[in-house]
Amino acid sequence: MDRVDVDGLSIAYERVGEGPALVLLHGFVGDARSTWRRQLEALADEFTVVAWDAPGAGRSDDPPEGFGMAGYADTLAGFLDRLGLHRPHVAGVSFGGALALALLGRHPDLPATLVLTSAYAGWVGSLPAEVARRRLEDSLALAESGGEELEAALMPTMFAPGTPRAVVEEFAAAVRASHPDGFRSMARASATDLREVLPRVHVPTLVVHGDRDTRAPRTVADHLHAAIAGSTLTVLPGAGHLCQLEAPVAYNRAVRTFLRSAGPAQSGGASGTASTAGSTPVSSPG
Repeated sequence: MDRVDVDGLSIAYERVGEGPALVLLHGFVGDARSTWRRQLEALADEFTVVAWDAPGAGRSDDPPEGFGMAGYADTLAGFLDRLGLHRPHVAGVSFGGALALALLGRHPDLPATLVLTSAYAGWVGSLPAEVARRRLEDSLALAESGGEELEAALMPTMFAPGTPRAVVEEFAAAVRASHPDGFRSMARASATDLREVLPRVHVPTLVVHGDRDTRAPRTVADHLHAAIAGSTLTVLPGAGHLCQLEAPVAYNRAVRTFLRSAGPAQSGGASGTASTAGSTPVSSPG
């Protein structure tokens, strides 16, 4: 794992492979490796795959108080600049998907494409007001409770029943290791409203949804798909919120196909043309 300094924060990241750059953004629990291991292993044959530990997660420094989604987006922009990744593909899961939208909203020339996996336009922008309020309150309380209580509260919502135990336990270990201050920061950043960004998304966009996801249900994916012109929706049968871990073969195939059709990212050139609208079910859970 490598490190880079961005505005005084030490940011840890994994970088593997060669080819067009694909940047992976994890959710508000977990870290780069626990969230994206199967993509780091599988997609490095065709892409330079970079997965960061967001400020407050994994081996990265905690952000300052009041960081907010804007702080995460600007730090991500600085991170990409430090690594020389000026037009990468950007894929995020859950909070990471919201962060990808915030990055485009604040730095519209940076992403070549977006892959929004189990994503939100912020909790406030995608969930009923009472659900978003309660989710933030519960998250802030869990930040004070420690890793085991965080694991007990969140893990049942992360995976569909029947997910292999080894997959669940690997991610659970990262949840138990969450930084209290970092988790609190990402929870507060998640409770934002990014709906105004959606009609301004001008790059090819893939929305990926696991059809057994209870944290970001199908209505959330449908709203993102409808609001982002030219986007493509892919549904992974039998997968839950962390569908990239539950159905890695199907997920990686969908992402690879989409990125090939969208055109090259840097390290090559500008983004490709807009992807075709529509819903593309993927029948194999991988």
